[in-house]
Amino acid sequence: MGKGFFLSKGVGVLLIICGAASVATIIALSVVYSQEKAKNNEVSPTNGGSTTNPPVTTPAPTTSNKPWDQYRLPKTLVPEHYNLMLRPRLTPDETTKLYIFTGESSVDFKCVEETDLILIHSNKLNYTKAPTLESVNPAVTAPNINKYWLQKVTQYLVIELDAKLKKDHMYRLSTDFVGELADDLGGFYRSEYEEDGVKRYGCCNNSMQPTDARKSFPCFDEPALKAVFNITLTHPQGTIALSNGKKDIDIGGEKLIQTTFAPTEKMSTYLLAYIVSDFDFVNNTIDGVLIRIFARKSAIAAGQGEYALNTTGPILKFFEDYYNSKYPLPKSDQIALPDFNAGAMENWGLITYRETALLYDPEFSSNGNKERIATIIAHELAHMWFGNLVTLRWWNDLWLNEGFASYVEYLGANYAEPDWGMADLIVLNDVHRVFAVDALTSSHPLSSKEEDIQRPEQISELFDAISYSKGASVLRMLSDFLTEDVFKMGLRTYLKEFAFGNTVYSDLWKHLQDAVDNTPLPGLPNTVADIMNTWVLQMGFPVVTIDTASGTVTQKHFLLDPDSEVTVVSPFKYQWTVPIKWMKTGTEQKPQNKLIALSITETVDMMKATGTDWVLANLNVVGYYRVNYDQSNWNKLLNALNTNHSVIPVINRAQLVDDAFNMARAKIVSTTLALSTTVYLDKERDFMPWESATDNMDFFYLMFDRSEVYGHMQAYLQKQVIPLFNYYKAETGNWTKDLPGHLDQYNLVNAISLACKTGHKECTDLAKGWFEMWMNNPAKNPIHPNLRSTVYCNAIAAGGAKEWEFAWAQFTKANAIEADKLRYAMACTKEPWLLNRYLEYTLTPEKMRKQDATSTIVYIANNVVGQALTWDFIRARWTYIFNEYGGGSFSFSNLINGVTKRFSTEFELKQLRQFKEDNADIGFGSGTLAVDQSIERTISNMKWIEENTKTVSNWFQEAIKPL
Repeated sequence: MGKGFFLSKGVGVLLIICGAASVATIIALSVVYSQEKAKNNEVSPTNGGSTTNPPVTTPAPTTSNKPWDQYRLPKTLVPEHYNLMLRPRLTPDETTKLYIFTGESSVDFKCVEETDLILIHSNKLNYTKAPTLESVNPAVTAPNINKYWLQKVTQYLVIELDAKLKKDHMYRLSTDFVGELADDLGGFYRSEYEEDGVKRYGCCNNSMQPTDARKSFPCFDEPALKAVFNITLTHPQGTIALSNGKKDIDIGGEKLIQTTFAPTEKMSTYLLAYIVSDFDFVNNTIDGVLIRIFARKSAIAAGQGEYALNTTGPILKFFEDYYNSKYPLPKSDQIALPDFNAGAMENWGLITYRETALLYDPEFSSNGNKERIATIIAHELAHMWFGNLVTLRWWNDLWLNEGFASYVEYLGANYAEPDWGMADLIVLNDVHRVFAVDALTSSHPLSSKEEDIQRPEQISELFDAISYSKGASVLRMLSDFLTEDVFKMGLRTYLKEFAFGNTVYSDLWKHLQDAVDNTPLPGLPNTVADIMNTWVLQMGFPVVTIDTASGTVTQKHFLLDPDSEVTVVSPFKYQWTVPIKWMKTGTEQKPQNKLIALSITETVDMMKATGTDWVLANLNVVGYYRVNYDQSNWNKLLNALNTNHSVIPVINRAQLVDDAFNMARAKIVSTTLALSTTVYLDKERDFMPWESATDNMDFFYLMFDRSEVYGHMQAYLQKQVIPLFNYYKAETGNWTKDLPGHLDQYNLVNAISLACKTGHKECTDLAKGWFEMWMNNPAKNPIHPNLRSTVYCNAIAAGGAKEWEFAWAQFTKANAIEADKLRYAMACTKEPWLLNRYLEYTLTPEKMRKQDATSTIVYIANNVVGQALTWDFIRARWTYIFNEYGGGSFSFSNLINGVTKRFSTEFELKQLRQFKEDNADIGFGSGTLAVDQSIERTISNMKWIEENTKTVSNWFQEAIKPL
């Protein structure tokens, strides 16, 4: 998932049954479903021999060791083939007002161990008649169904038989069912949108991952239980149906169309997709693969699918070469959905996206929008092999799937857009991002034990920065010290051996070791597995300290709060095998490489430096660690920054800033040393160091924007940014010309954003003037798409109700690309009453899509005026937010972290702990770990403020004194 998814003998009969289903039956079942959802009524299991339509609900959970009380399926049955027919109703029932879908499914499975019990996943489905079981082999008689029931907690349809299934024989289980086509963004759900002023409906299952396939049909919903799927959709005339397979046949009726798709490859349930819509598409064929981009008709007519279409082909070819494996499907469909919880999902052959992650329009899209589209397409296409063709056996190894795609997305995007310098941006977007989380004692290792990841909410919790960004960072490090050629060689044999199968992460280590053995690498101190397990099986990362006087190199577990207690035992005692790449001045030496197993102090004579020479380690930040030096070397590096910063590679200039600020928070270096890394910025024109500095100064804003330090900090940062602001003013001819460089365009946004944020009058006047011009002529927006987010934000912050109301009016009629920018900017107002109203809007689906609710709440919390308002809002409505927006959501950790990241007082800590206690029964879903991280971070913030306020205030005051 992005930063991320038949024909048989029985189909004709099933269609007839579906077509004949009575409206009364459907209404009755809808009522039962609605009541069950509201009250969790319990009904005893019924006799499986009944031919009526019994109400089936869930018995109370027990603490027994019965198979149906376990979250993992028993290893007795293996599916091979599904026939699935679904009919969504795209209008609500007149009586119940519910949207529903009906379905018939059969699954052929093999019995691998004798058993008289069938467990198959089923969630929020009601069965319109008793399941039936038959033997696929006429010579074998299938047992009778004794009784069946739904086990709600573990999400099973439980079927007890009167005799045992025979080992190695095939059986077929058939079911008829009905479910709600809800708007909960999980499983087979409903989407509503307006097109030309007309409300339209579509439905899709684009959110099966990780455990929502069971919401649309009964299935063996575990990634290792791959099967072939034959899918048929019955849908209204005027709509189209899409699925993983290529369309095989359409049968039209007076009001309905039945679309049957070719059988899929052998695949996991979480990668299934089926969508009904009235969308249009653009297409192309490359080397026999049909590529199509689907979206709302207006978006396709406006050409918003063209960039994705033109980018997909080259990226697909790149990965075919990278993997040395041809794309295994005949088509690659990608669809932009109005309602989608994640950024994208790698469904095999039918990738689903948020509209803003796939659609590009130069009139509305910024450089960042364009980059996001390229990287997300690359991420999802990378999964077509790594994740889809070869799938991890269980979710405990999710990091390898998502971490790998998060790494190679930069390679794929770099191939498609070679002038952007994409490969370097992983340092800012992933390495620095995840350092902040992985430096907490409440972090977790990349890989967990299978038995520790059981429940759906535990699985969802794994979709975090550790799995994506740390996974990407350590795999990038691995590729670097093995060399890319060796890395690709092992990857290719891994994919070839396990195609259409499942693996554990250690299988990749074995293939990479084989590649190493076939092309011996000098200097590997141990096997690939032994080296990488130090990074995979323990949380955190080291700070590597280099003493350039003696050449000694040591490591220590880096903790943002050095006083925090690490209670999780590590098999490696928090020691890592560290690859160090470094350079030094004063010689003609090329960059040096060394893999060091730093369980004891190492001495590296080449790291000694005398006189004015300095050592710089972790070149290009390919290693997943921070670096500290003796004070003398720090002084020489700071001098190099201030006298000729270009002698230090641009990525390492960003690294020096980020490492220094974070090591200061950990009390490894002084806060004044960290602040000193920003002194040279008035001469810096490159994006990465500026982005690193502004990211780290954001922490200072969070800590001090309610204190007396704020004014001194504002004055200093304004002094530093004005030269950059003036530089871009000249480069753009007083803001009238575009800049050619991708990263230059980003840094131009940084210059305007920080200049306005610090109150530079010329900047705020510029933003207000542009916004006023737009207000005076709404049909003509004079603001460049790259600048809209920051200009809108600053103009609305400087204005009042008139500016906010104008932005809201534009938001209500904007396309998704423009709406995202306005949605962010409206959170910038300084008017508390507007922010309170905006908070209410986030939970009003008629005003804001559910997919946008949590991120908008975080935007408001980022505003110092909105912080307390948001925290009160969240606490008062947690039950509603969790129940309505928590299902299938991967964004709850972002919500909790975002709302609490400014917390730095004893009072806020007490409130946070009370919030955890008060809502323990309701739960926090995928945000459970984030609550503990927020508590830990608040304690760390409190200590930091107490220890640093006076020092920081004095430093800023000295820095702004005239020379």
